[in-house]
Amino acid sequence: MKNIKYIAVAVATLFMSCDADEFLNPIPDTVVVEESFFQTDADVEAGILGIYDALQGVNENTTTNIGRANRGMQFEHLLTEHRTDNTRNATLEGSKSDFHRYVVNANNVESEDFYQSMYEVIFRANNIFKFIPIADAGNQARYSAEAKFLRAYAYFKLVRLFGDVPLVTEVVGVEDKEALFTRIPVAEIYAQIVEDLQEAVAVLDNTYKSRASKAAAQGILAKVYLSLPNPDYTAAQQLCEAIIANGDFALQSNFSDVFYNELNDEIIFALQYDFGNPLESQSFSSEFTSSVRQGREDGQNIVNDNLVADFSAFGGVRGPQSFINLGSSIEVTKFLPEGSDITVSPPTYGENPRNAGNDYIALRYADVLLMHVEAAIGPGTSTTDAGAVQSFLQIRDRAFPDTAPNALTTVSKEELLTERRVELAFENQRWFDLLRFDEADNVLSDHADEMGYVFSPRALLLPIPAREINLSDGLLTQNPGY
Repeated sequence: MKNIKYIAVAVATLFMSCDADEFLNPIPDTVVVEESFFQTDADVEAGILGIYDALQGVNENTTTNIGRANRGMQFEHLLTEHRTDNTRNATLEGSKSDFHRYVVNANNVESEDFYQSMYEVIFRANNIFKFIPIADAGNQARYSAEAKFLRAYAYFKLVRLFGDVPLVTEVVGVEDKEALFTRIPVAEIYAQIVEDLQEAVAVLDNTYKSRASKAAAQGILAKVYLSLPNPDYTAAQQLCEAIIANGDFALQSNFSDVFYNELNDEIIFALQYDFGNPLESQSFSSEFTSSVRQGREDGQNIVNDNLVADFSAFGGVRGPQSFINLGSSIEVTKFLPEGSDITVSPPTYGENPRNAGNDYIALRYADVLLMHVEAAIGPGTSTTDAGAVQSFLQIRDRAFPDTAPNALTTVSKEELLTERRVELAFENQRWFDLLRFDEADNVLSDHADEMGYVFSPRALLLPIPAREINLSDGLLTQNPGY
């Protein structure tokens, strides 16, 4: 929220990835006066790409001159995965260790950063709408739909983590504190998310994987429908089936290729990073290491024993390709920095792990297949729907190729939640899954008891950052219990 007074757009050189059809999201190196900058269609597209920059965020290990640089999605694992029974921090020191112990307070800097990063996305999206008419007529609808997709994506993160939040859909002045700081009910936030994503579905195509697309909008909207206070299972199922029927996406036969053959056929939407480039890289891959710490790495996403047990029973080939037991710790291997070698003891993590280039996977086809099953189960406890069972079996057959094709005629809600856990571990999905399946309180209470933490229902929402409340002059209220 701190940047609302600067109604400007960041512009930078566009870098092409290995795939000529994909763009890396640019980090800004200058801020220009908007009215003088936006003169052409290319200028408007640069503004659109600047929205992705806010999602990509700034590498935590990079020294910048832009003050409290937002880290974008690079802190999301702390707010999600670490608050589940999946992973934890290696240390009890510092604010990053507060998440796995459920002791986050309103002054937590990582939670504040994520909150501000999502509003940076929203404000950049709102700002670009003023300049859509400058774009070529044939591109205006697409640019508008793309910006609305990104705004909806950011609000979807916020509403599930913080509950009622301010809803801002146009550029407002810094003095308009009522618009900036009035918390709007969850139902209204979701209504805006649905409206924005429906437009994206109607307008976009599947040209890109690292930018908004029709399939990405369909998949995210399906998850929105499943996450509503009153879920729309039918609408979610129809969207998943539309993606499946389209035929543009398929599971990778080798599970590891999902993460190391970037922008593959399984990827629907990903944020790209560039290895070795301090302004285009990410820090989370290096933070997931712990056996050999390099600089500021805290040893995050240390795998909990109960997840290891689920991998042993239900993971199949996914276990060895998802984590490694080093004796002193169990580490994630889905996002190893370039040049890592985990066959030696102790493992090595390449020449430049703090400037890793692994993509952030926002949505992949396996998630859509499992959402298809979830939608078919609906409010019940299992499904025998043939299409949904087939979606589940695609995931199971890849995980257990030695017994494929596996036989199954029904899928229970409990089986699905476990399957999602081992398939999507370390991809920041478990927290939201537990909420949707109405299992968060039960699972996390048991987990806290096992680990010696103290969990209470207040932890189902993060606190509104104290800094935002202070800026609001009392308009912005706090979540219960904080």
